[in-house]
Amino acid sequence: MRDKRDTPMRSDAQRNRERILDVALAELTRCPDAPLSAIARKACVGQGTFYRNFPNRESLVLEIYRHEMGQVADTAPRLLARLPPDEALRAWMDRLAEFAMAKAGLADAIRLATSAPDGPQKPPPTPVTEAAELLLRACEEAGTVRPGLSGDDFLLAIAGLWQLSLAEDWRSRAARLLDLVMDGLRAGAPGPGRAS
Repeated sequence: MRDKRDTPMRSDAQRNRERILDVALAELTRCPDAPLSAIARKACVGQGTFYRNFPNRESLVLEIYRHEMGQVADTAPRLLARLPPDEALRAWMDRLAEFAMAKAGLADAIRLATSAPDGPQKPPPTPVTEAAELLLRACEEAGTVRPGLSGDDFLLAIAGLWQLSLAEDWRSRAARLLDLVMDGLRAGAPGPGRAS
């Protein structure tokens, strides 16, 4: 007998799920305790469809987090396919800043969803770390960043993104911060064509 989890989702069911996630991201960013019924209504799905996909608030919030992290990670190889490695890394950093701001808006909802002692834990940023590793290795091979940096090093270096406020001009401030980080990554690089 086939496991239900192994069965591919029908295209209309997939569209419903994605619409719920899109609406929930906007609504929970605006108001962390937005009623699930309002999210279902704005996503144009019935309560049954909503709860079949997300049986509770925690599962919805954590899936938004995973979904957004996956989308950020998925942009890394696409950027590498069309840009030189250092430009791909810098463009990806901008996408990561957008994610950080969306997550900042969701921070209260994530905190509420993961605050119960026996509740779910926030998933680790593994896909984002792996995407950073991919970009750093490509830059290292191209000789455009200093060798030996890890994805974890990179995430620690840009941790200031998560301190920015949506109330301020976060885009220009994030750009300055990321340019500074990029300058630091380039310092000590062997230069194009000289990577070991």
